[in-house]
Amino acid sequence: MTPPPSSQSATEQAAATSHPSLQELAASGLPGHVPVAAVTRGEAIESVHYGSAVLLDPQGRILASLGDTSSRFYPRSALKPLFAVGMLRAGLELDDEQLALAAASHSGSQRHQDVALGTLHAAGLQAADLGNSTDLPYGPAERTAWLAAGGAATQLAQNCSGKHAALLALCRLKGWDTATYLAPGHPISKLLAETVQELTGEQITSASADGCGTPVYPLSLPALARGFARLANAPQGSAEARVGAAMRRHPELLAGEGRDVTALIRTVPGLIAKDGFEGVQAVALADGTSLAVKIADGSDRARMPVTAKLLLEHLGDAAPAGLRQLASSPAYGGGEVVGELAAL
Repeated sequence: MTPPPSSQSATEQAAATSHPSLQELAASGLPGHVPVAAVTRGEAIESVHYGSAVLLDPQGRILASLGDTSSRFYPRSALKPLFAVGMLRAGLELDDEQLALAAASHSGSQRHQDVALGTLHAAGLQAADLGNSTDLPYGPAERTAWLAAGGAATQLAQNCSGKHAALLALCRLKGWDTATYLAPGHPISKLLAETVQELTGEQITSASADGCGTPVYPLSLPALARGFARLANAPQGSAEARVGAAMRRHPELLAGEGRDVTALIRTVPGLIAKDGFEGVQAVALADGTSLAVKIADGSDRARMPVTAKLLLEHLGDAAPAGLRQLASSPAYGGGEVVGELAAL
């Protein structure tokens, strides 16, 4: 296991350096992604998505891989369940619904917002204390209903409000400043970096900010998969096991009705999963087998077909029937099916 980060947090280290240009980054080498999914229309391949993926056995050894498994990328919201482990370890008490929402990119339903608000109220906080960005509900149905009722973009409706509510509740518990919880150098940033590093086994050497304002750390695909394996087969009663159990029990809070991650957890018994913006998916089975996927162009539509195909190939005859429905989606022309999106 690598040592914990230095006394200077990863976010402080990142803030102290200038951002390299695209040209400078590209000069050091682009990730070696390969074609992983395609869209057909009629008799032609219309579009191709590149990406990389890795499947690990319960001991963390590579069972299958596609593309580049060594380059680092930002897992974005796929880090949320790992963050939740760190918060529990630090002493935060959450019920299963609050814990699932802390790990979620929720759809913004009234229930989602009520659970986030409950986390805040239990700590003596209000929605006005949230420091995340404002947005409309993420789920299409939830957004339509919200707008029809005259709703506007708010921090509570934004898909990361459960995580931010939990971070603020931890600050209140620890006596840390709640007004600056997203600032570099805040104790929260050190806690999150140390937790991600310990769970993934990969040293955190830099950080940036996610769209909602919390830190985000670059990881390799095997590291992200290892982190999720820790949640799937952790000892009963541990923080890792509690997060994994909350995700399994409340997939409707982890994402939302009609969302593919919710469907995946419901389809495969014992599975946990979390998506991340820019085409990221992490999954672990109950036995600790794990996988991670990154779509090169950041497209969300190729993420689940690649994930489902890897799971189908690994599970074989033991794969639930519903898993195949997540492995492809139809392409329409004039209201008729004329092709499909599927993993290669």
